[in-house]
Amino acid sequence: MKTEGKVISLKKYDAVALGELLVDFTENGVSAQANPLYEANPGGAPCNVLSMLQKLGNQTAFIGRVGKDSFGKMLRDAVAGQGIDTKNLTMDEKVPTTLAFVHTAADGDRSFSFYRNPGADMMLKETDVDVSMLQNTRLFHFGSLSMTAHGAETATKMALETAKSAGALVSFDPNLRPPLWDSLDMAKEKIAYGISQCDILKISDNEIAFFTGSSDIDDGVSMIQKQYHTPFICATMGKKGSRAYHAGNRVECGPFLNADTIETTGAGDTFMACVLHWVLEYGLDMDTQKLYDMLEFANAAASVITTRKGALKVMPEESEVWNFIRERRM
Repeated sequence: MKTEGKVISLKKYDAVALGELLVDFTENGVSAQANPLYEANPGGAPCNVLSMLQKLGNQTAFIGRVGKDSFGKMLRDAVAGQGIDTKNLTMDEKVPTTLAFVHTAADGDRSFSFYRNPGADMMLKETDVDVSMLQNTRLFHFGSLSMTAHGAETATKMALETAKSAGALVSFDPNLRPPLWDSLDMAKEKIAYGISQCDILKISDNEIAFFTGSSDIDDGVSMIQKQYHTPFICATMGKKGSRAYHAGNRVECGPFLNADTIETTGAGDTFMACVLHWVLEYGLDMDTQKLYDMLEFANAAASVITTRKGALKVMPEESEVWNFIRERRM
């Protein structure tokens, strides 16, 4: 139901996400011996998305698995500290928490080295998933990395089917990480499944090129729309901004380039969360002005997060994003 253009729901959760929760070790200076120092930041795309959604006033919950080790306990406490419901975050007795080392280039872009062979997030099982949580959410969000292991893939598909059966919207972010796949053909197959199931797709320019073979954003999105009939697509283009495609409309918004950028970890997740917040507030059928406002806010929030180390614990407040936009308009 809608009131004054906003969607009202009686469900307990606005969004539930399933997937990886891990430690991002980000570079943070050098030691006295000139060795690189790394800071252990809570991370993982699905939980980053939930953290920003919480900052925007939504009620969220996470489904996943970490190791029963010091890193797993740190992650559990960090997620709960953001207000995200962690009752379906399980702890593995045998397999350690997944670790990622983030290597940052001079322009703030990054590459990853993963310690996940296996990692606890891969050990999620169908029987771990709280079905009642999925039946009581407005939106279910997932990415491709929960489909890199058979058991976790089965859990992901069951969770997705449960949420859809209960009337939830589904959002998907491929979040392509080539080192975590046995083959890129397998990655493409699982990404195709995610796209085929979602109502809302966030996909980056490099993921479009990987998945469709086209370096032209519009052409790539058109291919996806023709094959999968995805109703709502947002394409992120890094320093070129973003585009939204819905109901025959194509809306583009330029970026907020930031001289204070130190790394881009979490920028796409922050953008994704802002898009989902707009959908939760106004539904999928937004006019072109509303779509532009959505992209502008999402681009601004993503720009703000690039000035900080990590993502999950340092998401911007809504007022901070609006102030940032106003300052840039002056």
